This record gives sequence, C-alpha cells and structure tokens, in this order.
Amino acid sequence: MTVEVISASNAPKSIGPYSQAIRTQNMLFTSGQIPVDPVTGEVVSGGIENQTRQVLENLKAILTQAGTGFENVVKTTVYIKDMNDFALVNKVYGQYFVEPYPARSCVEVARLPKDVTVEIEAIAIIP
Repeated sequence: MTVEVISASNAPKSIGPYSQAIRTQNMLFTSGQIPVDPVTGEVVSGGIENQTRQVLENLKAILTQAGTGFENVVKTTVYIKDMNDFALVNKVYGQYFVEPYPARSCVEVARLPKDVTVEIEAIAIIP
C-alpha cells in the first residue's frame, strides 16, 4: 500500500508534526481543519458561522488538491466548543454537502487548537 502526502497551498499549513491529508489508494484522510485564513495565518473572526465557513473552505482546498470534492466525502467528524452552536454549524455545513450526506459525528470539546470554536476532519473517496 502506498501513502501520499497531500498538501494544498491554499489551505493553512500544518501547525505540528502532521500532514494536511494522506491519500492511500482511492481514500483520502484529512487532518482536522480549523478556521485559519491561509493567507494571513490568523484565526478568522465573525462568530461560529464564519469560522465554520472558513474550516469548510480549508477542507475544500485540500479535497480539490487531492482530486476530489465534498460530493465524495463519506465521513466527517465535527468538534465544537459549545453544543449550543450545533444549529449554526449545521446551517453552514449544509451549504457544502448534498444528499446523500456523509456519515458524521459531532462532539463538544473543552478546547481546540488556537482556542477556535470548531474543527472538522473528513474521509473521502478519490474517484
């Protein structure tokens, strides 16, 4: 089995010893993406909806670099700082995914890197 590192220049660089994504055969496994603007390297402001949108744009850049897209995502994991933001995250999330929706887990966590409010990782098929 071969492993290929996927690195998108229009997504934030990794802030630790991990890859943006790993491709193995026809599967892509992304690292969790946080709402960092890839141009400035700063966390975006504007609340949970704006942060969720940035996270999904970062994921989109990685998926595109790997030759796939949201339509091929089969599983996501969403980490949020406050479960009260669940509906707002869903509102933005639903603008990126169409039926059949990927399987998903969503968990509230005490803290995320750079004290952001949301982080999302994905597993996708590469056609």
